[in-house]
This record gives sequence, structure tokens and C-alpha cells, in this order.
Amino acid sequence: MKLYKKLIFTFLLSSGLVTTSCVGDLNVTPIDPNLNTADKALTSQDDFEAFLAQCYTGFATSGSYGPDGDSNISGLDSGLSQYFRGIFHLNEYTTDECVIGWNDLTIQDLHGLAWTSSDAFVTALYYRIFYQVAMCNEFIRQANASSIDFSEKATYIAEARALRALSYYHAIDMFGNVPFADETSAVGSTNPQRITRSDLFDWLEAELKDLVSDGSALKAAHQNAYGRIDKGATRMILAKLYLNAEVYTGTSKYNECAKVCKDIQNDGYSLHPKYAELFMADNDKCTDEIMFAVEQDGNYTQGYGVTNFLIFAAVGGKMDAASFGISSGWSGIRTTPEFYDTFVTGDNRSMFFTTEQQKEIDDISNFQHGYAFTKFTNMRSDGTPGSNPGFVDTDFGVFRYADALLMLAECAKRGATEVTETEGAAALSLVRQRAGLSTVTSYTLDDILRERGCELYLEGWRRSDLIRFGKFTTDSYLWSWKGGIKDGRGVDSHFNLFPIPDKDLNSNSNLVQNEGYK
Repeated sequence: MKLYKKLIFTFLLSSGLVTTSCVGDLNVTPIDPNLNTADKALTSQDDFEAFLAQCYTGFATSGSYGPDGDSNISGLDSGLSQYFRGIFHLNEYTTDECVIGWNDLTIQDLHGLAWTSSDAFVTALYYRIFYQVAMCNEFIRQANASSIDFSEKATYIAEARALRALSYYHAIDMFGNVPFADETSAVGSTNPQRITRSDLFDWLEAELKDLVSDGSALKAAHQNAYGRIDKGATRMILAKLYLNAEVYTGTSKYNECAKVCKDIQNDGYSLHPKYAELFMADNDKCTDEIMFAVEQDGNYTQGYGVTNFLIFAAVGGKMDAASFGISSGWSGIRTTPEFYDTFVTGDNRSMFFTTEQQKEIDDISNFQHGYAFTKFTNMRSDGTPGSNPGFVDTDFGVFRYADALLMLAECAKRGATEVTETEGAAALSLVRQRAGLSTVTSYTLDDILRERGCELYLEGWRRSDLIRFGKFTTDSYLWSWKGGIKDGRGVDSHFNLFPIPDKDLNSNSNLVQNEGYK
């Protein structure tokens, strides 16, 4: 049984683990003000285990009381404010990969690259990220201060640090210069200090290098329970940080990225033989490739985000919901013709529904304008459906080994001396072979961008890839409805970063708005 089933039950029985002090250090208000503080609730190893579970389930659910219960973040529908659904909103809707047919609040501004500092979806993810940071800070703070001793205590602290680093990675990638607090920060401070993007890079680099070092208590790759973070997945965060270092700091670190990717190669991962199985209801079996996953369980981890959203929102038109293991479709997301055209004949990753779907998108609100996605499904690899047609069992693979191979190939092409272009071509060829394509001996950076799109679409990486390749806001690459017009247009470069939400900017005088936003 998946990790969260046991830990969520423990968590719900321990009333004090979404704590008042937990969220105070980044000024995020919990929904229930009557919960006990952590120092009163954490009286046993089981309590610490349950608290750590909340650090994980914050990525998987919107709150602690089921899909229709109160969200940990107020001000937006609980489904819309779920962590990885927010990651999808800001990193996929904004690109060539995806349009959405709905008109919830300002959602169409995302694909049009026209959001403002008061955008509800930007604000929701911003607070979700820092809620997670605050939760992990409090776990580390309480575990360090507690006299309770148990064998896994150091490991639990290391896991919370790694999860915090993942959230700070999302912060540096999307928001740049942000409020900062760690476990040493004063509890209850309503005005955390601002950290610049370059300084946050330095902090993250040091933190991640320490977590993957030989002396770290974090468990080695493949040694932790499924759904728990380990050194392999933490190396992926560090590799992502280095891959985008030039964007974040102005100084490239492709050598460092290549070295970390080679370390990941030595961690014993491999490509799962069948690409489609990575996105099915029993993908928890794909531990050969999936390095860290946010777990979903149709009976025990229910919500309207993560893969539940990816599967339900992708089904509509003439698509048969039952064939995806779900009760009905939400008629939401489709791809642009420009992204669809990046797939070549014979690529088995081209997983789209085209029957009575129009390739061109004349009307974003019409589900049958644009080809639909079939990549994620609530069907198991044996052809049977998941446990519940209303909520999916399909886990979300945050990090996959294929991404490490593609990063290695990119570093080689960008001149890293830690990897030869021959090694890069070999890594790229492994990914292509699994897709049913030929091997390569030479390739271009444009080839890498295309392969990254075809391999990793819907997984939350497209925006940062387009920014790194200089194609996100510029007019060098246009897609349907980029900039709010059908043929697409370039927009101002300040949209490469999201704004600090007005609400936080107005309440914390230490913060400064990102350039280009009022």
C-alpha cells in the first residue's frame, strides 16, 4: 500500500500538526486557528512521522480533510490552489504545450502571457510554495529542539530539508527574489527578509550539496520508501539549479550540471522499457526511472489537483472517459498545433486524441479545437482501471531519469568539459530509442529542446526550458494565442518572471516587486 495511506491516517488522528507557529514564519495563515501548537502535539516518534507526512501530502492534496474540505490556502477554490496543479498552471498553460478551455477567473491570461501582480493563480501558487517552506521549517525546528530520540530522526530532518529545497527551487525559478526563512528564523515574524535570486541560488546550492554529500543522513538512491525523497531525487534538484544557473545568476554552470547528472547515472537508474506505463495507475512500479513521485490514491489521497486534474481535464469531445478509468471528462486542456508538429513520424510519445478534433485553435473555449492529450490515464498496465473512477491512482513523477539524460546531452552541446558530445549523443540516443526513433551521433540545441518537449510534456518543465533557450517571451518562436492573438506574438521580457503578489508586497516592506510589474 502506498506510503500516504498509513501516514495520512496517523496525521488525521494527531490534531496539532498543521500548526499556528508552523506557518507564522512566512505569514501564511492556516485555515483552522484552533489547532494545537507543534510543541504540544509532537510527543512521540509517531507524531513526528505524521508531521513529516504532512510535509509530503502538502504536494499531493489541497488540505487535510478530503477533496472538498478546507484548503490550507484561503482565497481560491481548493482544487485550483493545489501545489502541483499550480505548477502546471504557471509552467504549462503559459507555453506552446497547452491551452485550457475554461474561463475561471484570470486563467486565460496565463496562456496569453498577460498576467498581473494581482493574478489569482500566481498568488495561489506563491502562497502554496511558502506554506510548504514554512511547514518544513517547523518540522526541522521542532525535530532539532525535541528531546525525543529515534533511529530515523536525522533522516526525517534531511527529508524535510530536501522537500524545502524543492519548494525554494520552484520559488527561484518562478518568482526570483522572494521572502526567505529557514528553521533559524524567528517564529511568527510577519516580515521575512527578501533574498535576491543570486543569493537564493547560493543558499540552495550549499544546502543541496550538503544533502547529497557522503555524510548526509538522507538515504541513498533507491534506499528510501517509495514516495519519499532520497539523494537521487535531491541530485535532480541540484542539477536543475545548475542547468538554469545562467538564467538565475547570469553565470552558467553547465560543467557542474553535467557532473551531477553523471552522479545520477551512477545511482543505478534506467529508462523504463515502456514510456506509456510511466503515466498509468500502477506507475508506482516504475521505480527504475521515476526518482521521486507525488502519490495519488483513488481512495486515500483524493483531490482535484496533480494527476487527477491532468487526466480528467484532458478528456472531452468524443473521448471515452471509461477508457481512461474515470467517470467523466472535464473538457479542458489541449495542445497547440505548433507543439503537436514537433513530434516526428514514429515517435511513440505522441499521445494525442484527434478524432473529430480540429488541429487549429480558432476558439480556445471549444474543447474540440486543438488535439487532446492521452498521456496520463487512470488505467493500469494490465488494462484494468484504477481503484476509483472518481479519483485516480496515477502518481505524478516529479523527477525521471530520462530528464537527467537529456540534461547531460544539453550540457555537452553547451560546451561543458565534464561530458563529451559523444557521451551526450549516447544519452540522447537512449531516450530516442525508447521512443522508437533512431540513434544520433550529432545533434543541435534545437534538437535538445524538441526532445525535451516530446519527452517531458505536461510534466511542468516547458516554461523554464523555453526561457533557457530564449524562446519564451521573444518572437523567435510563436505559438497559437501566445500574447493573446491567434497567430502569436512576442511579449515583454518581464514575463520571464512572475510577480510578487500585491497582497504580500503590501504587507511586507522588505519585499521589492520584480521589474516590469506595477
